[in-house]
Amino acid sequence: MPHRHPFHSGRRAALLGLAGSAAGVAFGPFASLAHAAAETTAIAPRRGGRLTLLVNPEPNVLINFATTAGAEQKASPKVTEGLLSYDFNVRPQPQLATAWTISADGLQYTFKLRQGVRWHDGQPFTSKDVATSIGLLKQYHSRGRSTFANVVEVRTPDPHTALLQLSRPAPYLIYALAASESPIVPAHLYDSGDPLNNPHNIAPIGTGPFRFKSWERGSHVVLVRNPDYWDAPKPYIDELVLRFIGDPAARAVALETGELDLAGENPVPLLDIQRLQALPHLALESRGYSYDAAQTQLQFNLDNRYLANPKVRQAIAHTIDREAILRAVWYGYGIVAPSPISPLLTQFYDPHAPTWPHDPAKANQLLDEAGLPRQSNGYRFALNVDYNPYDPTFARLADYLRQTLRGVGIEATVRSQDFGAYVKRIYTDRDFDLDANFLGNTFDPTVGVQRLYWSKNFRKGVPFSNATHYSNPEVDRLLEAAAVENDPRTRVAYFRQFQQVVGQDLPIVDLVTLKQVTIYNRRVHNHTVTADGLDGNLADVFVA
Repeated sequence: MPHRHPFHSGRRAALLGLAGSAAGVAFGPFASLAHAAAETTAIAPRRGGRLTLLVNPEPNVLINFATTAGAEQKASPKVTEGLLSYDFNVRPQPQLATAWTISADGLQYTFKLRQGVRWHDGQPFTSKDVATSIGLLKQYHSRGRSTFANVVEVRTPDPHTALLQLSRPAPYLIYALAASESPIVPAHLYDSGDPLNNPHNIAPIGTGPFRFKSWERGSHVVLVRNPDYWDAPKPYIDELVLRFIGDPAARAVALETGELDLAGENPVPLLDIQRLQALPHLALESRGYSYDAAQTQLQFNLDNRYLANPKVRQAIAHTIDREAILRAVWYGYGIVAPSPISPLLTQFYDPHAPTWPHDPAKANQLLDEAGLPRQSNGYRFALNVDYNPYDPTFARLADYLRQTLRGVGIEATVRSQDFGAYVKRIYTDRDFDLDANFLGNTFDPTVGVQRLYWSKNFRKGVPFSNATHYSNPEVDRLLEAAAVENDPRTRVAYFRQFQQVVGQDLPIVDLVTLKQVTIYNRRVHNHTVTADGLDGNLADVFVA
């Protein structure tokens, strides 16, 4: 039977940096981060210099209107921008839009656009660019399909006004307009032809602080200062290098030697973090992750004949010890998160949602009841375990899953591949059984969670969509109702009902919300100034 899992608010406070350091390895290294961050803003910006930023893995494109992959989300905003940016509390701030209003009924968003902005090829930025970009996001972006689903028209009454007309309210939309989530691309380059094969996807033209210069495949991308940037005298650095280093140990060496200046999202083996922090030229930053709660999950392919059986999914869930995973896989860098909505999204999270506690005996019982006895070799059946290679820690998670599954008679084989092959296997070929993955809850469940459970978002070939092929009309109803509900209390109620239903159906086993940090060279200042951290445009960064 499912278990009701309590969540301890003290642990959440520690994770967010709102409380003192907690016991053990998990939060001890973060006690001094606020002081270190304050030091970066006390020095006046200076011009010049070169900065090297880790981007992992090597992206497929440098524009992110059709993907939520982390590498593209990090690379694109340096060249392209969003209508808004967000402070650390995820409050909207101007970027390409200078002012905005929302009608009382939530059906009309009016944006006043920044004047005097030019694309890197010299063409003026106008409201037509906004209309084209939202159309692309609505069609091709796995989260944008939900975010902009209710946008029926983008009117452009003049070159500096964009008016979004909605068929129904979208209370989350105002928080989805950062460059890392919803980039604005040039209409004059994307209005015709196949946008997915547009040559500017790999040689982008944007309005941002940096211009594309070159891409050496397998090594790095070079971006250079945009001398005509609208927010003069920014940017301060002359050159920004996006460096690809796949091996976590090699990244640690690159940070030690100064080859890398900035690296985010726990870029090195977790046990190396404290060692690197002790070096005089390196420091840690825990801010810049409030725009996206990284939720780790085990996803079932429900088209698999074994996994289509609820008792098999329940049995697998009973083999998993989340506390053990937190300790052994992530060394305490996170919190147990047993529901589709992370505990960090406090107002939406249901602490009483069903879970399936660690109970191998119950797992064996359920597998027997499912008519899957052990054979002469000791195994009942075989499954493959694939894992997201974006974070190398997931290899350890896959090994843990292999051991626990074999313990109840499931012959589990771990398969590894590079990121491109992984995405193709899971989302295009659907050649998988179990997928150890992590996806951002983002700032709102409609944007970050709905895409995984909404039957209408089962789209072969679209990364980070409904990979399980889950379909439940009641879940669709609850998600769709929450997406258009203006009353906050009613909206929370819909999401809590949703967690109850999917907790019973179990298309996905949710595991841990990750605690992420950035490692940086102390000569680098003002690198983390927005809620999305290194996924921002880095216009403020300078080296001293």
